[in-house]
Amino acid sequence: MRWSIVASLILISAACGADNWPQFRGPTGDGVAVGTGYPTTWSEKENIVWKTPIHDKGWSSPVIWGDQIWLTTAKDDGTELFAVCLDRASGKVLRDVKLFTVKMPPDVKKYNSFATPTPVIEAGRVFVHFGTHGTACLDTKTAEVLWKRDDLPCDHFRGAASSPVLFNKKLHLTFDGFDRQYVVALHADTGETAWKKDRDIKFKNDNGDYKKAFATPSILEVNGKPQLVSPAAEATIAYDPDTGDELWRIAHGGMNQACRPVLTHGLIILSSGHSAGLLAVKTGKKGELGKDDLAWEFTKQGPTKPSVIAFKDHLYFVNDNGVTFCLEAKTGKKLWQEKIEGAYSASPTLVEGSLYYPGENGSTYILKADPKSEPAVANKLADGCRATPAFADGRIYLRTYTHLYCIGSK
Repeated sequence: MRWSIVASLILISAACGADNWPQFRGPTGDGVAVGTGYPTTWSEKENIVWKTPIHDKGWSSPVIWGDQIWLTTAKDDGTELFAVCLDRASGKVLRDVKLFTVKMPPDVKKYNSFATPTPVIEAGRVFVHFGTHGTACLDTKTAEVLWKRDDLPCDHFRGAASSPVLFNKKLHLTFDGFDRQYVVALHADTGETAWKKDRDIKFKNDNGDYKKAFATPSILEVNGKPQLVSPAAEATIAYDPDTGDELWRIAHGGMNQACRPVLTHGLIILSSGHSAGLLAVKTGKKGELGKDDLAWEFTKQGPTKPSVIAFKDHLYFVNDNGVTFCLEAKTGKKLWQEKIEGAYSASPTLVEGSLYYPGENGSTYILKADPKSEPAVANKLADGCRATPAFADGRIYLRTYTHLYCIGSK
């Protein structure tokens, strides 16, 4: 078993290897890149294979399958939503498909976009998601739209950000909004609803701004069975991904939850969002969990947006303000913390024993994944990013505010 999500649980991971990057945070959804030969230094003049402008605005990560790269983008005001396909070798734009027109989009603050959820891709199909404004499945060869849904209501208030999760021929979508909170699974072949579950969380505040969240759930294997572990505001709920039956939940407080859960050493690592804490939930539990079901809590300076990396016996993360940490996975004991420059929204990636932290200021810091702190190395591009990069076959596909870069040896 791996230190985090078991690769065999992800339907699309078996064919991925080091060549594809099919979903948010990679083949196993935990931010671990496979393969070798990834660059550790780059700039606008060094180790740039190609650089392609992406029109309008979007924070979604690129996903990769075969010779294609897909991502989403949107008009800054949210009135038009697009899926874009690029040639992996050259960076040439192959397809630019307008999928949805939104008549009265809401206001979205600067830290979000109308194209933030990352697509998910498999052989022959890509699934793109814009929250309540639309979900679509496209044929990757022809860009033909195989099905669409735009009838799943939610007032995201600050915009959508939860990415879709594909498992066992179902596309799992998360709607944690101002007005309602629910999880729905669609049949991947048809887009028809397989199951839908309201969150039914006992919120401490009637203000909908405290009920919204932006997290992407994780498929985790516990005692040989898959669980859809789905964070929300104030609580995290685990579902049977096939039926939607609730397996367990834990109330932990916090709003604006965005971090994706990881599994390590029999513990599920969760964030409490703007409460700025991490907690480790013991696996194998059922029903309503409490303090006794926690192995430990880390209550200060945790991440709000960037997810955690689990590697060997340790956890690594950067918080929104650029403070990096190393904790003991079993105990939560802090081994070190270091400040790196800038603010952070994108999640880090573990690459050949090193941690890649892409920042909003254009710098990507690289640190050794080691319980002993070492100096960080920075690589600077012209623009910053809020999209988590993709790593495949020795190359990094990094989306800045304006471009998609292919970084690697020519």
